[in-house]
Amino acid sequence: MRPPLLCLALAPLLSPCLACPEPCSCSAKKNGRLLAECAYRELRDVPRGLSPNVTILTLSANRLGRLGRGSLAEVPELQSLWLGYNRIAAVEPGTFSELRHLKNLDVSHNRLAEFPWQDLRNLSGLQILKLNDNRLLSVPRDAFRELRELRSLWLNDNELATLAQGTFEALPALSQLQLFHNPFNCSCRLFWLGKWAESTSVVLSRAGSTLCAAPERLRGTPVTAIPSRHCVPPSAHLTYLSGPGATDAGDGLTLSLHCSVAGNPPPEIHWQIRTASGRRLHIRGPTGKAGRERLVAFKNGTMAVPNFGKDDEGTYTCLAVNELGSRDVSVSVALAGSANPAEQLPRDDPQAAGVPGRSKGAELDPEGFPGIGEKLVLVYHVRSGAGESGPGVRVGILLALGALIGW
Repeated sequence: MRPPLLCLALAPLLSPCLACPEPCSCSAKKNGRLLAECAYRELRDVPRGLSPNVTILTLSANRLGRLGRGSLAEVPELQSLWLGYNRIAAVEPGTFSELRHLKNLDVSHNRLAEFPWQDLRNLSGLQILKLNDNRLLSVPRDAFRELRELRSLWLNDNELATLAQGTFEALPALSQLQLFHNPFNCSCRLFWLGKWAESTSVVLSRAGSTLCAAPERLRGTPVTAIPSRHCVPPSAHLTYLSGPGATDAGDGLTLSLHCSVAGNPPPEIHWQIRTASGRRLHIRGPTGKAGRERLVAFKNGTMAVPNFGKDDEGTYTCLAVNELGSRDVSVSVALAGSANPAEQLPRDDPQAAGVPGRSKGAELDPEGFPGIGEKLVLVYHVRSGAGESGPGVRVGILLALGALIGW
C-alpha cells in the first residue's frame, strides 16, 4: 500500500511520517517551516512524539497547568511557541532555556505568579514576549538584559506594584511596551519610568490606562506623570563639632561629625567607618552604641566618637539614602603628633572656619580655604588636666579633610 501523498510531501521534514502526535495536525509552510497545530485540544500536557523539525508549535486554549523542564525537549528548533489561554501556574526553570532559536513566545492569559526569568538569557533572538494577563508580582531588573532583538513586550494585566530603574534600558530594539492594568505603587521608586518614557521612542501602549493604584493621593494618576516635587534626590552636607568629652578625666575628647541631608522622601542617614587598623563599620540610621563600639549615631545626623584615640583614626563617610539613590561625603581623621603644632598649624576656630569667634559647629566652606582640593588641616585643642606640665593647652585631634561637601 502506497503511503499517502501528504506523508510523501512531508517526508523530508517528518521522519518517520507519524512524528506528528495524534491530537495535533502538522503542515509544512512555504518558507520550509513545519507547523504543529495543537490548539483547542483539551490537552493537559505537551504532547509527546513531536518532530524535532517543528519550528512553530501552537498549544493555545488547552488545559496545561504546568510546564516541566523536559516538556519541550523534542522541539529544539522552535521559533514560535504559543501557550496562551491555558491554566499554567508554574514553569520549571530550564523549560525555555534550550530553545535558542525562539523568536516569539506567548505565555499570556495564564496563572503565573513567577516566571523563570533566567531562561531568557539564552533567548537572544527573541522578538516578541507576551506575559500579559498573568499574576506576576515582580520583574528582576536584569530580566531582559540579553534580549537585544526584542521588539514587543507585553506585561499588562498583572500584579506589578513597581519596576526597578533600568528594567528596559538594555532593549535597543524595543518599540512597543504594554504595562497597563497593573496596581502600581507610585512611590519615588517608580519616578524614573516617566523620565524614561519621555526620553525614549518606545510606544507605551494605552499609557492613559497605566495608572497609579497607590498611594491614595496619586490614585488614578498616570505612572508617567508622578509630580516631580514628590521626588527629590538626596544631598549631603558635612560639618564638624568639637569639644571635651563628658568624662571625669577632663582630658578625653569627643569627635563629633554632623551630616545634614535633604531630599524627598527624607533621606535615611548611614555611616560607614573604615579605620587605619582595618576595622569596617556600617551604621544604618540612629542607633545606640554599635555593638562593642563606642560610636553613637543620633537621629539628627550627628556621629559621636567619645574618647577619640589612635585606633579611631580613619575615614568617616556619611551616606544620604532615599528611593531615588544615594549621596555620600567623607572626612579622614587622624590624631595629631606634633609636640607644639599650634605654632605650625591653623587652629580650630576663629578665622579658619570663616566664622570669627566660633569654636564648634563651624561649617566647612571649601571656598574659604586655599588648597581644599588637597588637604585641609584643623587642630582641636582641649585643656590639660591638673598637674600636667606645659602651657595649659594640649593637642587633641588633627583632621585631614578632603572633599567635605557632596551634592
